[in-house]
Amino acid sequence: MKKRELIHAVAIHTDVDNKTAAKLVEGTIDVILANVAKGEIVNISGFAKFAKIKRPARMARNPATGEPVKVKAKTVAKITALKGFKDIALGVSPAPKVVTVRKPAPAPAKKAAPKKAAKKATKKAAPKKAAKKTVKKAAKKRR
Repeated sequence: MKKRELIHAVAIHTDVDNKTAAKLVEGTIDVILANVAKGEIVNISGFAKFAKIKRPARMARNPATGEPVKVKAKTVAKITALKGFKDIALGVSPAPKVVTVRKPAPAPAKKAAPKKAAKKATKKAAPKKAAKKTVKKAAKKRR
């Protein structure tokens, strides 16, 4: 699922327009990114934990030669799936039900056609049908 599809799904599920859903989804992502950039841990319970981790310098070994190699200190982004997410993803718990079809808007009431217009329409159609019948009868008599 891409970001646009996520926005559309959120809009349908929460019964809001796509523009509002886009603001909500993008705003949530922006808040998470800003807080993680500051070094804070963002924990959305039952879903995931987002963190910025500082790894210290260390000594490692080259697997081919066995020679010791120095690894520099670095900062990494870490996202950890939490238990609630894992349970649903692995099928231990049932997934939440999501609305996938937008409810149709109530149709505006249609105005009834004026009776005079309806009578005129039937009067115009009646002669055409009668003419067709007489043509068919005449054709049968000729045979």
